[in-house]
Amino acid sequence: MKHSFSIVLLRPEIPHNTGAIGRLCVGLGVPLHLVRPLGFALDDRYIARAGLDYWPHLDVTLHDTWEEYLEAAKPKRIFFLSTHGEKSLYECRFSEGDALVFGNESSGLPKDFYDRYKESLFKIPMPGEHARSINLANAVSIAAYECYRQLSGG
Repeated sequence: MKHSFSIVLLRPEIPHNTGAIGRLCVGLGVPLHLVRPLGFALDDRYIARAGLDYWPHLDVTLHDTWEEYLEAAKPKRIFFLSTHGEKSLYECRFSEGDALVFGNESSGLPKDFYDRYKESLFKIPMPGEHARSINLANAVSIAAYECYRQLSGG
């Protein structure tokens, strides 16, 4: 069963995270959008290793800029996931056509996004005391499966 939400990575830096996220997208039947610059080449062996033989089945689109992504993809609504969000991911009510957007591993979303998209900024709850954040691929998995759960009625 395919759902029409999408995953967007802004300036991803670590190839094995992007490979794992690509594999997740194939498993969920959702597209992946990558917004440049990328911290690796798409033929990087680490992407291939993490994505295994799933990468050829991935619906992936590269965009040079955020504005180019918005123009090309025309997402219905956008949800940004960040440790700087004040609202919980579990407050989101997803619908078909939504996009889940994630910043890069070292600096997160572009700085101006925190004000520009404040109302669409959400976080994954982390009740532990000693973690600043969780791995990007894990964060995408958590959010994507919550979106899937809501859309599939599960």
